[in-house]
Amino acid sequence: MTITIKVGSNVLTRADGTLNTERMESLVAQIAELHKAGHKVIFVSSGAVAAGRSMIKNYTELDPVAQRQLLSSVGQVKLIDQYKQLFDKHQIAIGQILVTKQDFSTREHYLNMKSCIETLWQSGVVPVVNENDTVSVTALMFTDNDELSGLMASMMDCEKLFILSNIDGIYNGNPNDAGSEVIREIEPNNNVAQYVQTTKSGFGRGGMQTKCKTAQKTAASGIDVYIANGTTPDVIKRLASGDKDFVCTHFVAGQHSPAVKKWIAYSEGFAKATVVVNQGAKLALLSHEHAASLLLPGVVAIDGDFKKDDMLLIKDGEGTIIGVGKASTDRAKISQLSDTRHAKPLIHYDYLYIYPNEII
Repeated sequence: MTITIKVGSNVLTRADGTLNTERMESLVAQIAELHKAGHKVIFVSSGAVAAGRSMIKNYTELDPVAQRQLLSSVGQVKLIDQYKQLFDKHQIAIGQILVTKQDFSTREHYLNMKSCIETLWQSGVVPVVNENDTVSVTALMFTDNDELSGLMASMMDCEKLFILSNIDGIYNGNPNDAGSEVIREIEPNNNVAQYVQTTKSGFGRGGMQTKCKTAQKTAASGIDVYIANGTTPDVIKRLASGDKDFVCTHFVAGQHSPAVKKWIAYSEGFAKATVVVNQGAKLALLSHEHAASLLLPGVVAIDGDFKKDDMLLIKDGEGTIIGVGKASTDRAKISQLSDTRHAKPLIHYDYLYIYPNEII
């Protein structure tokens, strides 16, 4: 089995911001057990910035970007050193991978990253992945490590993604209300936006909203996703074994997506231009009955310049993003067409990703 495991800052740190080494040791022991049983694991770990907070005292005098750079730079050393010591106890080597969103900006970069992970797996090494906050540009940062974990799971065609937070899953109301319960299973395209809390975690960048969005997108590509409480004893073992009594939220895998579509699904941040489509084109693209490419007659506006193979955002008339895809031609060539009815698709279906219905 291939699994991506993401652990959030609130799972790895104590209330004072210091690393919870006992919990880290437990999580590592569970990953080691999976590794020794022959499973391939990608470990996406937050905690660098939180670890840095416990080491640097005067960071509050800096601006937010400088704070993140300082704390992540110092904290990442402490974090990976701690993991090395813990995995060493199980005679397992780890490989540190620090990435930025820009590392996935082209198909070439994407495949190079995939090759790196495959090499580590073939060599019996557990990849430990984190965003490189030290050099990440704010405009091209991952929403948080939830988004990064979804990208890694999709890239490596994993069977499962575990997102471990400090909450049991997605609740059908406010988690603090006595009558609220964890939604145990969410089918593809189900709308759970009404239940998701928008508050962010104390030490992380994201919140339950980004976890849910990542889970929906990743599950739609054919991967089972679980949001669970990482502070629960044996959480990884219970998820991996398929323990039906374990309380968590399972996003059921949808239809398996081709590899190129999985890359395109996470490429909206690299779009060079935006195309606005009419209602007819929108309905055709969202239809589940047949595959549809984006045809030029359905485009009512284009905002921005682009070349062939550039990424394009697709929006409806109300400004809602409905998809992203790779341009089949240059904008300049489109402008030269006197009749678009017989032109080739602007975005062919094979290079088009439409977001799941009701995604947050």
